[in-house]
Amino acid sequence: METSTLGKVLVKAKIENLEDLFNAEKGLIASDQIRSVEIDDALIDTGATTLLLPRRLIDALGLHPLRLRSARRLGGSLTIPMYRAVKLTIQGRDCALDVGAIGDEFPVLIGQVPLELLDWVVDLKGRRLIGNPEHGGEQMMEVFVKL
Repeated sequence: METSTLGKVLVKAKIENLEDLFNAEKGLIASDQIRSVEIDDALIDTGATTLLLPRRLIDALGLHPLRLRSARRLGGSLTIPMYRAVKLTIQGRDCALDVGAIGDEFPVLIGQVPLELLDWVVDLKGRRLIGNPEHGGEQMMEVFVKL
């Protein structure tokens, strides 16, 4: 469930090392060796693009560096180290995506891309996540080509 504090939307999130999940599926590691973290107060930040994790959590998850990515912030630009994909689960919905590293003084930030992948929408009045009303509240992808 999610809670709100001072107008912020906070959610519980589980973040798992995707490579560990694949290795466990292949029988290369035991399922109890999958590195994961559970966060009680991940901040929904629709101004951010992706999932951003404090460096200590990236270390705990054992994520491998992928590339550097330019980013905009209030007051200028910066370069964010990106790391290999994780499995993000919020309220029973999951997706896989690369993560950016931020300082340990910041909370876990869940940006717009993971919200889109999970088909969650921010309910500003209720300060919570709800299933996308355009999809009847159910998780759905949009495909705009004729298949």
